[in-house]
Amino acid sequence: MPNTRDIRNRIKGVKSTRQITRAMQMVATSKMKKAQDAAKTGRPYALILADIIVSIADEFEEITQSYFVQKPIKHRGILVIGTDKGLCGALNGNLFRKLSDVENSAKFISVGKRATQFLSRTKRDLLADFSLPDKPTFSDIRKIVDFLLRSYDDGSIDTIEILYTSFVNTLSQEPELIRLMPLNDLDSMTQKLHERFGEPEHVAPKDSREILFEDKDAVLSELAALYLKQEIFQLILESQASEHSARMVAMKTATDNAGNLIDDLTLQYNRARQAAITQEILEISAASFSNLNFSLFKSLL
Repeated sequence: MPNTRDIRNRIKGVKSTRQITRAMQMVATSKMKKAQDAAKTGRPYALILADIIVSIADEFEEITQSYFVQKPIKHRGILVIGTDKGLCGALNGNLFRKLSDVENSAKFISVGKRATQFLSRTKRDLLADFSLPDKPTFSDIRKIVDFLLRSYDDGSIDTIEILYTSFVNTLSQEPELIRLMPLNDLDSMTQKLHERFGEPEHVAPKDSREILFEDKDAVLSELAALYLKQEIFQLILESQASEHSARMVAMKTATDNAGNLIDDLTLQYNRARQAAITQEILEISAASFSNLNFSLFKSLL
């Protein structure tokens, strides 16, 4: 059984750890609220942009632009959105478990140190890795989108897919793999987008006026690039909201567990202290009894 000094030192160490986890919980709570607001604010724009693409594409009888045409798939291109830091529960573990189900013919682009480390450790085909600030802006996504479109145009990848952690609520985050390109099934794309964001579908009003496009492929190309940039930006915001939510819950659990451990250690400390006091009393009593017996024996002599 450990002595009281060891237990007291351990209680002190656990209390220090609890202070750290409580501070991290408070920081994650503050960041979580801002990330959730940013993610929810960007959803209407993503939906409107998708509806605009569908309404414009309906004006053409045939679309030949490469971003809207399905081609044979030799290598899937998957953008994996992970985190830079740990201590966020099973968030990254669930994401990488879903990534492990992808066949080896896929090529990957990573965002976040944890995703890069996992892809490198499992020896997967990593084309590029990117890092983003804590508060990414729309312009920060440009380099990622430019690389994806360049790889798609030169045939390095035949699809553009995103593996990220979808934000459901504060206690629930789910890994999800979605395909953004090619945009060959626009109706299904918009339907899934509305379902993912929990927004009802609405029919865009028809305009009877005739629209003349001098270069429809150029218009569709710019719209597709803008849609890809907005979607990736939105999914990164969703991933950050999931990360901060998961970290807040993990740190709260760690703080609560530290408190329970301190209570158990305090009880163990009190028991050890009481046992030591009892042992000392017994030793003093035994010594007094021995002295008394010796005095009586001496008096008899």
